[in-house]
Amino acid sequence: ENKHEEKVQDPDRGKDQPKADMGSKTWADLAGEMKIFLWNPEERTCLGRTAKSWGLILLFYFIFYTCLAGMFAFCLYVMLLTLSPYTPRFRDRVSPPGVMIRPHLNGFTIAFNVSQPNTWQPYVDNMHHFLAAYDDKVQEEKNIECVPGQYFIQGGNDSEEKKACQFKRSLLQNCSGIEDPTFGYSKGQPCILLKMNRIIGYRPGAGVPVSVECKVQKGNESHLRSVDFYPGNGTFDLMYYPYYGKFTHVNYTSPLVAMHFIDVQKNYLVPIQCSLNGEGIINDLNSDRFLGRIIFTLSIGK
Repeated sequence: ENKHEEKVQDPDRGKDQPKADMGSKTWADLAGEMKIFLWNPEERTCLGRTAKSWGLILLFYFIFYTCLAGMFAFCLYVMLLTLSPYTPRFRDRVSPPGVMIRPHLNGFTIAFNVSQPNTWQPYVDNMHHFLAAYDDKVQEEKNIECVPGQYFIQGGNDSEEKKACQFKRSLLQNCSGIEDPTFGYSKGQPCILLKMNRIIGYRPGAGVPVSVECKVQKGNESHLRSVDFYPGNGTFDLMYYPYYGKFTHVNYTSPLVAMHFIDVQKNYLVPIQCSLNGEGIINDLNSDRFLGRIIFTLSIGK
């Protein structure tokens, strides 16, 4: 009866016994249990699985991921069959061309002092490097002479290599770097090159050459008094279009317009906007300063 009373009086005493046993395990005991879990020599299991169990589960995942990779590769293959490496599938939303200038080093501010060659020499080096592909000999070897004033439309398959028209740097005259290797920077009359971005199949101007115009964007218009354009009157000849893509138009070199800033106000920051003018050209979109125009700053010190 006394023992029964003790059990009634302390019903939870038996529950504490396992806790005491668990708390009495040493690090050696835990290490031994971990060793048995990693490899049980009696049951010949590793991490609780036999060799057969491991083999079946690895085989299952191998087959599963192989099928998954095969499905992905098949879908990718079918999608690529619908695309052409030579011509974009959809071109109805391609915007009119943007423009870019050279030299382009640190942003769109061209600043130098005429009396300090180290301030303008980097611009000169950048121009020579860019125009290396336009050397007259290089163009004569790789490209052909075309008929000015009309598009150079070439037939054949999309994969057939297309010919490119010559654009010799000598066409840039005073901005070619041939007669004046400093491109006018040593005289405070810098040359800046402008080119349109390439768009496959695009025919600018709707049959009329696109021209370039430069003016002061904001400020005193008298700060920009004279600009010469090369070649001709600063137009992009139609014979360099359309462009057929880098895979087939291998030797294509984009036509350029050189802007020779003869008379710019010295010791001032002169913001200049050069725009394309022609049929279908958009050059007044405020949200895009490179669409059909480009804005840069000239700062010429004495």
